[in-house]
Amino acid sequence: MERNNYNSTSSATHLPVPDIHILTSGGLRIPAHSGVLAKASPVLENIIERPRKHRSSERVIPILGVPCDAVSAFVDYLYSSRCEEEQLAKYGIHLLALSHVYLVPMLKHRCSKGVAQRLTAEDAVDVLQLARLCDAPDLHLKCMKHIAAHFKSIEQTEAWSFMQDNDPWLELEILQFIDEAETRKKRMRRHRKEQSLYLQLSEAMECLQHICTEGCTTVGPYDLKPAKKPGPCNNYATCHGVQLLVKHFALCKRRVNGGGCSRCKRMWQLLRLHSSICDQPDSCRVPLCRQFKVKAQQQKMGDDAKWKVLVKKVLSAKAISSLAIPKRKREDEPRETMGTHQFLKTFRLC
Repeated sequence: MERNNYNSTSSATHLPVPDIHILTSGGLRIPAHSGVLAKASPVLENIIERPRKHRSSERVIPILGVPCDAVSAFVDYLYSSRCEEEQLAKYGIHLLALSHVYLVPMLKHRCSKGVAQRLTAEDAVDVLQLARLCDAPDLHLKCMKHIAAHFKSIEQTEAWSFMQDNDPWLELEILQFIDEAETRKKRMRRHRKEQSLYLQLSEAMECLQHICTEGCTTVGPYDLKPAKKPGPCNNYATCHGVQLLVKHFALCKRRVNGGGCSRCKRMWQLLRLHSSICDQPDSCRVPLCRQFKVKAQQQKMGDDAKWKVLVKKVLSAKAISSLAIPKRKREDEPRETMGTHQFLKTFRLC
């Protein structure tokens, strides 16, 4: 049985008579041109240039172990550099193996991508093993992620049971990948939570400066008239919460003599954090800004490693926030997550 793949190419009319045949497992003989095969694959080139025992003997290259139509699609690609989606859907894993064995990198990349897009719970383990054999790292990673995402379904398949019996090291590799993936997710969630907190701190300091400089609905500088606003400021999600905190701090009796409640201590920390970041303490209107600077120099508060890390992370969050475009739409819900201790009579409380 013989099939003429080369006739489908646009240059078929310019090609000489086929001088070599590809033999498949099903007995199919595909006529081809040694020059085309040698140019497309260095492995086939070495086979073609190998000395023959008898010069008159027919030149045949056996490609066995895969379906005849897959070999036909492979030879067709060597001529046209094209692979139809239908062929990729039917013979993607076979074409991947052939492209690896015969060193056809463009086809290998195309097959690796196509097979990854068609992964299922039933074939994920088999494709993973093939990706290892064919040195396809992108496909290998896709398979690992697919198995991790659908592990409950995959561990019920025959492929998983067979792998457990015959390749326990691969099972261990998969389980380690899943464990590391879960660890990464937890770490990312923790990181996002921390970044959210640092961003809130950065916004709270901006809000504090806004209140101390411009004033807002119920709190503002003593030398400015009350702002006539129907509700809390919309520019900062923390504005209403910081105003409530300032008012509490100004009226709280437990803050006297350095005592204070937890909310007063939050206010004290916020003022200290602002002072650590502020670069214009002489003109800053936030209470205690310059005093904190002086005290830090006298007592070497800058040597507090944890505090320095906090300041650095808040500055980083502020820088990232300033790069966001357009400006974020902030929540309307008031927050009282920031805080500090001591107050000067520089505020107007309405």
